[in-house]
Amino acid sequence: MGFGVLPLMEYLARRAFLAAGLRPSTVTLPSTSDDGGGARIIHYWAPPGEPRLPPLLLIHGFGPMATWQWRRQVGPLSRRFHVIVPDLLCFGESTCPSSSSPPPSESAQAAALLDALPGLAGPTALVAVAGTSYVGFVAYAMARAAGRRRIGPVVIASSDLLKTAEDDVAFLERAGGRWTSPADVLMPLDARTARRLMELTFYRKQVTAMLPDFVIRDAMQKLFSDKREEKIELLKATTVGTDAFQLTPLPQDVLLIWGEHDQIFPLEKAFAVKR
Repeated sequence: MGFGVLPLMEYLARRAFLAAGLRPSTVTLPSTSDDGGGARIIHYWAPPGEPRLPPLLLIHGFGPMATWQWRRQVGPLSRRFHVIVPDLLCFGESTCPSSSSPPPSESAQAAALLDALPGLAGPTALVAVAGTSYVGFVAYAMARAAGRRRIGPVVIASSDLLKTAEDDVAFLERAGGRWTSPADVLMPLDARTARRLMELTFYRKQVTAMLPDFVIRDAMQKLFSDKREEKIELLKATTVGTDAFQLTPLPQDVLLIWGEHDQIFPLEKAFAVKR
């Protein structure tokens, strides 16, 4: 694993998951005509054995790894839920579709999780799901496609389901106007852009100011270099903000959580999504 800040964070996050009773595992998805002969594997954390508690699916955002994002939540939540934390396709230890197949949209990600993960595939399993940022799109797609017979309460955190091209332009202006697409900021190639992304996503700005450049470079290498091109294609494959997507009310109970100072998706978009 090596020495440094990031390996220490990864070690502590894995310890939190293990202490909550979760164990790492993988599942191979059924092949499709679009796979191009390559296996699609989803890595996930879950308690061993059959669920004895209601299932809760926690889906990570576009930037942080699943273990980093949910490390503080898995302990308390595992006392009341059968917590399942996957790596989406093209993230973490999950694989990507082959280069001959199209990148999965948020709907394809949702279908892969719901149909493949143990504890979620049973006809009587009513799954609660929580997703943040990009993966709020996945949580929404899962709830709409599966309906209230499969999906129970839904938590969507800081996820602009009404995103438009104008919102992308406004985001680039907030970022500083030096970039040509949101992917340039969300998938930084240098420490300067990575620091700006952290300034946009961290509420306590002094945290990013205190971090030395070598820590930011290490974080950039860990989070944004692996499967970089595939993740950029994922952004392009997202249907939210295109004519292929239409926001409709969900029949489930929905909790919207939004940061008051969110600079990726501003707070006013939360009220628009609620309406």
